Amino acid sequence: MLSYQHAYHAGSFADVHKHLALFGLLSALQAKTSAITMVDTHAGRGLYPLADAHTRQAGEYRDGIVPVWAQRKALAADPLLDDWLGRLAGLQSGEALRVYPGSPWWFAQAQRRQDPLSLFELHPGEHRGLDSQTSLARKQIRRIHADGLAGLAKMQPVATPRLCALIDPSYEVKTEYRDVLKAFKQVAKKTRHAVILVWYPLLADDRHRTLTDGLGRAGIPKIWQSELVHHDLAPGQSGMYGSGLVLLNPPYQLDQRLDAGLTAITRVWGGQARCQSRWLAGE
Repeated sequence: MLSYQHAYHAGSFADVHKHLALFGLLSALQAKTSAITMVDTHAGRGLYPLADAHTRQAGEYRDGIVPVWAQRKALAADPLLDDWLGRLAGLQSGEALRVYPGSPWWFAQAQRRQDPLSLFELHPGEHRGLDSQTSLARKQIRRIHADGLAGLAKMQPVATPRLCALIDPSYEVKTEYRDVLKAFKQVAKKTRHAVILVWYPLLADDRHRTLTDGLGRAGIPKIWQSELVHHDLAPGQSGMYGSGLVLLNPPYQLDQRLDAGLTAITRVWGGQARCQSRWLAGE
């Protein structure tokens, strides 16, 4: 199924969760100079103007990044949030938040000369948007119109000392949970130093348990899980109420830094927003 376009969800609470974690992860990995092969399996367009008709139609950024942006001076007390929001501010043409970046931009802004970056996108329209981004037109960046999970599997083992991969499909197709689980286990087996960040939605039917329970039984050590609840669902209500992440081989103390940053963000959102984390498999 190729109907999903991330423009409808750009800047949502799930994007805040995912991109703060990705930024913190990349920053921590770059404490060492050795090269990192970076892979984004479901890249999307790369940049999302908030004035775009698709983005404004759903307006999910209004309950996601917008309140965080409004409180950025107060949130600067947290070092990770200060750095993350500073990078976001550097993308804007003024004080107003006009553009929200997708994961390809977060990868690209962290990329060093020694770090090859592969951006996979299967949706034709999304790939055209990705291919048109001049900020991603570098020799070390490949923009690939192909299945990202298959592409990631073919790259293993990578030639660089380290690997950092983001896997965040739309999960419109129920089998994607099993597909992601299979890819995660394949990469972890072939590239033992792999760092893999997987995003999944929290839905009323708990479909994500196929993925998370499967990882818990896989015998793979050092998997950290973070879940963010944005709002509770009323009885019988459907839709996405939260966002989840699993991270293989997180750098030292990254879990603590992300917990602190996400706790500060949920306080800004207020209401029923909350976050929790645990080691899904072996600290």
